[in-house]
Amino acid sequence: MHTLRSVLLLTALAPLAHGAAEPVTFEKHIRPILKAQCFHCHGEEGETKGGLDVRLARFILKGGDEGPAIVPGKAAESHLLKMVREGEMPKGKAKLKDKEITLIEQWIAQGAKTARPEPEKLGPEHAFTDEERAWWAFQPIKKPALPAARETARITNAIDSFVSAKLESNKLSFSPEAGPITLLRRLTFDLTGLPPTPEDAAAFAAAASQGPVEYRQAYEAAIERLLSSPAYGERWGRHWLDIAGYADSDGYTDKDLERKWAYKYRDYVIQSLNKDKPFDQFVREQLAGDEMVPQPHKNLSADAIEKITATGFLRMAADGTGAMNDKVAQNATIADTLKIVSTAFYGMTIGCAQCHDHRYDPITQADYYRLRAVFEPGFNAPKWKVPNARLVSLQTDAERTAAAKVEAEAKKVDAARLAQTEVFISEVLDKELAKAAEKDRESLRKAYRTDVKARTPDQVALLKNYPRVLKLSAGSLYLYDTTYKTKHADTLKKMAADAASVRATKPAEQFIHAFDEPPLKPEVIPATFVFNRGDIEQPKEKVNPGDLTVLAGRRKVEIPEKNLDVPTTGRRLAFANSLTDGQHPLLARVIVNQVWKRHFGKGLVNTPDDFGQLGEKPSHPELLDWLASEFMSSGWSLKRLHRLILTSSTFRQSSRRDAQRDLIDPDNRLLSRMNVLRLEAETLRDSLLAVSSKLNPKLGGAPIPVTFSEEGQIIIGIDTRDTAGRQTGKYTSLMGEEYRRSIYVQARRSTPLEMFATFDAPAMTDANCASRPVTTVSPQSLLLMNNGYMREHAQDFAMRVQQEAGPDLEKQIERAWQLSFSHSPSMADLQTAMDFVQAQTAHYKAHPTKLEHVTGPAEKKDASPSLLGLTALCHGLMSSNEFLYVD
Repeated sequence: MHTLRSVLLLTALAPLAHGAAEPVTFEKHIRPILKAQCFHCHGEEGETKGGLDVRLARFILKGGDEGPAIVPGKAAESHLLKMVREGEMPKGKAKLKDKEITLIEQWIAQGAKTARPEPEKLGPEHAFTDEERAWWAFQPIKKPALPAARETARITNAIDSFVSAKLESNKLSFSPEAGPITLLRRLTFDLTGLPPTPEDAAAFAAAASQGPVEYRQAYEAAIERLLSSPAYGERWGRHWLDIAGYADSDGYTDKDLERKWAYKYRDYVIQSLNKDKPFDQFVREQLAGDEMVPQPHKNLSADAIEKITATGFLRMAADGTGAMNDKVAQNATIADTLKIVSTAFYGMTIGCAQCHDHRYDPITQADYYRLRAVFEPGFNAPKWKVPNARLVSLQTDAERTAAAKVEAEAKKVDAARLAQTEVFISEVLDKELAKAAEKDRESLRKAYRTDVKARTPDQVALLKNYPRVLKLSAGSLYLYDTTYKTKHADTLKKMAADAASVRATKPAEQFIHAFDEPPLKPEVIPATFVFNRGDIEQPKEKVNPGDLTVLAGRRKVEIPEKNLDVPTTGRRLAFANSLTDGQHPLLARVIVNQVWKRHFGKGLVNTPDDFGQLGEKPSHPELLDWLASEFMSSGWSLKRLHRLILTSSTFRQSSRRDAQRDLIDPDNRLLSRMNVLRLEAETLRDSLLAVSSKLNPKLGGAPIPVTFSEEGQIIIGIDTRDTAGRQTGKYTSLMGEEYRRSIYVQARRSTPLEMFATFDAPAMTDANCASRPVTTVSPQSLLLMNNGYMREHAQDFAMRVQQEAGPDLEKQIERAWQLSFSHSPSMADLQTAMDFVQAQTAHYKAHPTKLEHVTGPAEKKDASPSLLGLTALCHGLMSSNEFLYVD
């Protein structure tokens, strides 16, 4: 796979690091190597090249066409060792690592021992070893006792007990607590994705100066205020939408068709988080909300609408069937949906098992298709619906009746307009015929009134001689108004507008982009088959719905093929209930880890989408289990989990590094300090809007459109291309919508906003994004310096500062600093900034310049030099590391 393969082998290679103190066994040390590298050709699905099966030690001893593959106790005489040493095995792959080869040699030399007697034959029940079942992520979640810690003064809750104990065992301790303003900025960005206002910062600093009790109260009050803010749901909703693979377009093909109603799911997520909906309920609704609502899905209550909207989660995968509906495209959509489900709730990718048993984790190919069977009836491939057909109407019967009445009235106006049109055409026709030769008039009238396709050659020729008769139509009446001094076109235009006005009173019909499983009788439920090597054209045995087999030994999960008590199959509801029953070993760990990652920059498990053997083990396993247990027992409340984390001394540490800590814990996995975090793309844009006072706080609704600029950059705006597809340069006002938070910007897979793409926001060209990369690359600096929007934000920022601080430059700089960094400048910074602004102002006095706008009409007058000088400073502040990073 990749270099992480070595992670799998750390346990297997441990005997080498300890002078072979531990006996080498097949199950623990050798089988993982062979499973990853050799099973594909030697044992899997009956494939035994050279007659050799390596799935059991005794099979290896028996050997193949070349005889026994090993001679226990005699490594030098063992054919298997010779083949791997010379790179002959594995065929077509990289040679095994030296440590792996040495381990195989050591195993053979010790007698090729097994940990236990091997089975007589390999059935499905022997797909995994006890060692694989014992992997930490598959163990039941148990709440561990709190460890004792010496640094009791810094212990505020259980989190600190676990972290402090780990630090002490590594001769480390907590870093000093960060300063009040640093903590307020950390809190505010963490919970809302926005900077604190200068007023909030001043009040917080004042409370902190009054004493420890007042400071603690102010800190806890700040947490509550921020958790209660609508901005909390927008901030944390963005995190979940990454995991869900949210997009406003279908992707998969170059057409990247829009999903007009996908935003309803986005709004559901934001609202659910703001309400602190119990997370178990949040999961159940997304997996099976439609199965919780009685059929048919009409005249829906607010609660029913919420549940069905939640199933948009299962419609987030890229889906090209709207452009090319074939089996391959359908299968790709289902596969991506399973990836989203597994990474979101299992913290594992199961895609490897689509073609064969997972090479590293105990997930069989049959497991993959059993999970697929849970969702198969909703996709219903035999009656596949393209994306824009997967809509549930929110219109009630009463609204539909009202709309029909309005339409009937509008049609009356249409009929009157058509009748009047005929009157006007007849009137103009008579006037035109009066100009024709008398011998042609009746023939000409008849030719005009004859349907175009039914005209004789003579009629066609006659009409060509009278082009003003030939061209006469409802659409050309305006041409004749000039000749005859009439206003027929205006009259008809007004009648059309009247009809449109009547139709505008119809109740607007809205839809949900939903996963809406139809009622199915048992005999028509689509079957799920294991596909040979993942090939959809090679179905093999039929499978029933189910969870991962590796979990079955610890908890029984019943997922019926058809629940006769509900009109749907009930499979997804049963699966969702099993995930959230408090006994599932993965869900709570995965979610707690995701929340921890968003607060600290790294998860307790640093591979949030891979809790399997290729991922990293938890840095603090007892803390992870304690938090997972506490999360479930406390009602699955995310806000309570936030409070626990944010009030810990662990979170409140300074991010300052020192040589001793870096020597012992260079990656800060022991949490001896806080991590410095860069603003995500959306938070950066939102912060720019916030400090410039342009941020529009409107919640929810249709996405803000994106388009191409004339330079080919992707910007916020309405597409104004002409019929030939060329940019017209015409500006269409978005009426302030362009200043809304970034979560509301249209997420087109093919056209991500330039700032988003540059600062690592996912475009969802992959199924989803459980963990964003954080890059530091030159295009980011270039964007901050040269992007037109950055200059426009700086202009808006400078205008705000001038308005709030007045004409005094020193006060302007102080206000700009407070808005940018939540504190005043030092004397040295103040003087440097004043010198800079004055120099810039002098430059613009000598070189008059207009304000810049990315979209919209150009300025007609030169801007004030003092405004432009201050704009240059504001641009620098917004591009600085202090603005871009949170301590």
